[in-house]
Amino acid sequence: MLASVKNILEEAKANGYAVGAFNVFNMEEVQAVVRAAVKKHTPVIVQITEKTMNYAGDKVIYDVVKAVIDRESATIPIGFHLDHGYSFDTVVRAIEMGMNSVMIDASHKSLQENIQITRRVVELAHAKGVFVQAELGKAPRLGEMSADPDWDKIMTNPMEAQWLINETKADSLAVAIGNAHDFFRERPEPDWERLESIHKLLPDTPLIMHGASDWVNHKVVEAVKRGVVCFNVDTDLRIAFNTVLCQFTHDKCDIIDPRKVMTEAREAVQRVIEKKIDLFHETSKK
Repeated sequence: MLASVKNILEEAKANGYAVGAFNVFNMEEVQAVVRAAVKKHTPVIVQITEKTMNYAGDKVIYDVVKAVIDRESATIPIGFHLDHGYSFDTVVRAIEMGMNSVMIDASHKSLQENIQITRRVVELAHAKGVFVQAELGKAPRLGEMSADPDWDKIMTNPMEAQWLINETKADSLAVAIGNAHDFFRERPEPDWERLESIHKLLPDTPLIMHGASDWVNHKVVEAVKRGVVCFNVDTDLRIAFNTVLCQFTHDKCDIIDPRKVMTEAREAVQRVIEKKIDLFHETSKK
């Protein structure tokens, strides 16, 4: 069932585990996420980006996600979230589509500008009952900055994080502690002291980890101990999906029914999601 992201994150926080938020771009990936959640009997979050909205069409992708959730998950709560909304207009689009959870990523702007745009988003969103995730600090991507950045300059400043949340009333916060998007080389070890400081200053704010698709068990456990309640997963799903496509699209490919290819791609993505769910829930046993 389509559920409140706020409630999903609060449940995870109360029970000491993390939720997986999985990026999708088509029907097969939505089905993979929802079917994995149903199989594992656990809430998850389906999320899309502005690029996916442009690719599929706002209302089309919303209807696809909602239809799959409505028809395949009668009892398991599934959230639907806008990932990395880089502008106020993008967030407005998502809210007008019907989404009840959005991210405003103004982390590329100055702190004052970040506060201003995030506050504006929160005022609009909260008036409509929409949950808001903000971001402070940078989880770098390939091509955006030097391959060997000064991590102290780009990671989340704990005091600034407290200021951002207090000034904007955002509901959750994406943090940077040495994590990185896609194939950017991460900091050798996450800055656990920094994360702990953020959590102590914002004990009631769910913390979100981006760029952690490849994090292994001990990193996930340490992050959850320090307030992380949600891990975004995108790159690992793309790899699983594209690996299957590449296997079928070599020179000797004799498959003429694309449904066979897409079925195997969907199953490959679902297997990855199931493993991620197990990993994120393992923390509740520690």
